[in-house]
Amino acid sequence: MNRIQTTFETLRQKGEKALVGFVSAGDPSVEKSLAIIKAMCREGVDILELGVPFSDPTADGPVIQRSSSRALKAGINLGKVLEMTREIRRETEIPIVLFSYYNPILAYGAARFYKDALDAGADGVLVVDLPPEESEEMTSQWAGNDLDLIRLVAPTTPPDRMSAIADGASGFLYLVSMTGVTGSGGLDLAEISAVTETLKSRCNGIPICVGFGISTPEQVRAIGVLADGIVVGSAFERLIENNLEDPNLADKVGAAVKALKEATR
Repeated sequence: MNRIQTTFETLRQKGEKALVGFVSAGDPSVEKSLAIIKAMCREGVDILELGVPFSDPTADGPVIQRSSSRALKAGINLGKVLEMTREIRRETEIPIVLFSYYNPILAYGAARFYKDALDAGADGVLVVDLPPEESEEMTSQWAGNDLDLIRLVAPTTPPDRMSAIADGASGFLYLVSMTGVTGSGGLDLAEISAVTETLKSRCNGIPICVGFGISTPEQVRAIGVLADGIVVGSAFERLIENNLEDPNLADKVGAAVKALKEATR
């Protein structure tokens, strides 16, 4: 089993759900970002989603858009994200998923990206704007299938399409909790429960993680009853944005991770 599979199996045996933590790589600087990420890993994040900054992040809400902008201003690109991945991997075996739009990978080269991502210690990639029908352009250039391809499922996805998406996915499925962008409010637990149950019947046993709009331990606890993992991103980036000059920034994010992780147990 790879790191992602091992993580979900270990958590299942412990009766816990996975806390998947997203941050934009290099926000607000490489040095501060690495300190934040290392604190997150120490305090209990189970899977790290490392966002590749992009100039037109259409799926993201304003908080993550601003975080991506700060990282781009700090000179971050896909190559530097891979350098950061290598640095993080030196200190932890926590799975690392690269969260990207397709354009940076296309510009970098899909074959080169696959090799360099694995060499750096990444475990998977989620390409937010690359639907299954078009992903062969990328995966056909990969030298193997060691890099998990995480797929997004929307709450409006029909059951038959859920099956098609799951057939081409590995690692876990990312179920978007609502229509809209990251950081949106107003979770409808009844709707999430219904969609999750449908997806479970179609996913061939692939773990399901729910994200978008989840920010509190209470929400994490509620979603944890329904899914295998919970993705939190905007809440961390909002905390970063509100404490950019605070010397205790990394510790504050770590404390937030600790509280959210406790809610997964």
